[in-house]
Amino acid sequence: MLKNSADYALRRRAEQVIPGGMWGHMDARKLPDGYPQFFSKAHGSRLWDADGNEYVDFMCAWGPMVLGHGNPAIEEAVRRQVAMGDCMNGPGEVMVELAELLTRTIPHADWVLFQKNGTDATTACVTIARAATGRSKILVAKGSYHGAAPWCTPVMNGVTEQDRANLVYFEYNDCESLRQARDRAGKDFAGILVTPIRHDMGREVELANPEFVRCARELCDTDQAPLIIDDVRAGFRLHLGGSWEPYGVRPDLSAWSKAIANGRALAAVTGREWLREAVRSIFVTGSFWYGAASMAAAVATIRTLRDTDGIGRMKTMGERLRSGLDALARKHGVALRQTGPAQMPLVLFEDDPDFEKGNLFCAIALRNGAYFHPRHNMFLSAAHSEDDIDHALEAADAGLRAVAEAAGV
Repeated sequence: MLKNSADYALRRRAEQVIPGGMWGHMDARKLPDGYPQFFSKAHGSRLWDADGNEYVDFMCAWGPMVLGHGNPAIEEAVRRQVAMGDCMNGPGEVMVELAELLTRTIPHADWVLFQKNGTDATTACVTIARAATGRSKILVAKGSYHGAAPWCTPVMNGVTEQDRANLVYFEYNDCESLRQARDRAGKDFAGILVTPIRHDMGREVELANPEFVRCARELCDTDQAPLIIDDVRAGFRLHLGGSWEPYGVRPDLSAWSKAIANGRALAAVTGREWLREAVRSIFVTGSFWYGAASMAAAVATIRTLRDTDGIGRMKTMGERLRSGLDALARKHGVALRQTGPAQMPLVLFEDDPDFEKGNLFCAIALRNGAYFHPRHNMFLSAAHSEDDIDHALEAADAGLRAVAEAAGV
């Protein structure tokens, strides 16, 4: 990082007033050298850092920008709602409109409960499951990320054993492991919480296999315990009805956030009728959970995704990126592992346990105008164009050439 850059100056200022200068998953110190921490603007599929460098964005704010930065339809919906009122003494009419739209759009959704971020939603799901069953044990996959509250955060500093005492772990996509976890929970089995695809940091993305999906549904049906899908990351990128809808398996509860309002702070829990009374019995709330502007953004986002086949657009552009990277990897004699849905691609290198190749690739691509990530799944938006993908592939060409040269290929 250049010491005369605007980004460097902002980092130094931030360190004086924010512990560590930055926190959480957006801390750029976890990325290769040269990645900016601060940004000045964003539009469509592009963003600009504090020093004015422009990038094709393949992180989309780590998922929320499903239609692209500053989408005109979303911004207009927000402006109209803000002119009438946003954070008021109670919700606006738009909350009911959004809930109605979600229950029409998502087949398993008989009701909706709103929050502000993904951790709110997954925590509410777990609370509802326990209230509905009168039991405590929630089955979760080892290594899966479900948020940053003490019961689920990946970092144990400040967390007690008691915070995790009612979680029982299984291996993702392993039916026998899931059944064994169910047996360990015994009579205290309150539900299964699972991501629709395995998207753990730093390892290949795994699609759920149909046997595993059916197994989870059957175990929950046997004990009338909720099957909970954490669709915070993948929701509205794979299927508007929920990410497991193509399997023909519907959850009892789903947690949504990220793409639900195209960058506006909003989350939701959707659920089936038999859990309605459990929802009424618990207490969850937040001062900003009823903000009307974010709900207006969500209405516009869902309608736009539906009416413009936004998911199909993301898939098409993601496949263009994937095939282009494959061709470039062959050209340079570099072995890539591309996994995950095309809308949420992960690019890793063979024989790269410490991510040295991935870091070099991403650092060089960044200098050439493409913002990739070396370990986390990336995100396409409906704003990505063929020109964007082609520009990114030019940047990737430079990155893969650097990897090949470093390896002596």
